[in-house]
Amino acid sequence: MLCANIKQIEKHDYLAERFKKGYDFLKNTDLMSLPVGRVDIDGDDVFASVQEYITLPEAECRYEAHDKYYDIQYVAAGREKFGCVKREGLTVTEAYNPETDLVFFENPKYESFVVLEAGDCVVVAPEDAHKPKGQAGEPARVRKIVVKVRV
Repeated sequence: MLCANIKQIEKHDYLAERFKKGYDFLKNTDLMSLPVGRVDIDGDDVFASVQEYITLPEAECRYEAHDKYYDIQYVAAGREKFGCVKREGLTVTEAYNPETDLVFFENPKYESFVVLEAGDCVVVAPEDAHKPKGQAGEPARVRKIVVKVRV
């Protein structure tokens, strides 16, 4: 899924070599056998974060964004409601932390969601704020692989 403003569309090459390494990893790796935590793909340029969690009520989820990395968020098992909005104009609730590459925001007035099921992925750019881990109906156990691709 790609959702971007036309002014920024040429900035993002979702088929660049670093992205291809991430996609190849997701397609050709036994994702269910990976341990939770970081898995190197190409050093700090491309790596994966293997996560497992129970989805949360929407009110407990937060919008976040990154400056240094794109995210390829891939659901290996389970189902979650995933929010994505433009980062511009959002109110910061936790200032950007360069060590974790994270900033958090208040919920905006208007939100957009997609339900991700096993095999689905979404790519978010630094201009996007995203709200992962939401319940799509009932709570669900999710195994997610987030491939981080350096800007």
